[in-house]
Amino acid sequence: VQLVESGGGLVQAGGSLRLSCAASGSTLRIDVMGWYRQTPGNQRESVAIITSGDSTNYADSVKGRFTISRDNAKNTVYLQMNSLLPEDTAVYYCYARGVLTGPLGIRLPEVWGQGTLVTVSS
Repeated sequence: VQLVESGGGLVQAGGSLRLSCAASGSTLRIDVMGWYRQTPGNQRESVAIITSGDSTNYADSVKGRFTISRDNAKNTVYLQMNSLLPEDTAVYYCYARGVLTGPLGIRLPEVWGQGTLVTVSS
């Protein structure tokens, strides 16, 4: 199973971007999906997560500006980012926890994407 991200890029402050992440391979179910971000010299931090039942949790720094959603049928998670700030500049990583794969029903504890760069200019 791989997580394939798309949608990063360069945007001016106040602008919007939408990140997408799709799980490839024989994925039957994913318990939790989310987005983390990391800047040079800093630890990776959680941005937003969403469960299979659509419960969400956001970092305080993005509440009211970012919206996470998912399409369970497509094993895809999205992050709509509005009112972007220069401090949102980071590499954004897609994350999946509790990945049930077929056909043997093997459960992967967690899977990470390769990261996509978001740059917000002032």
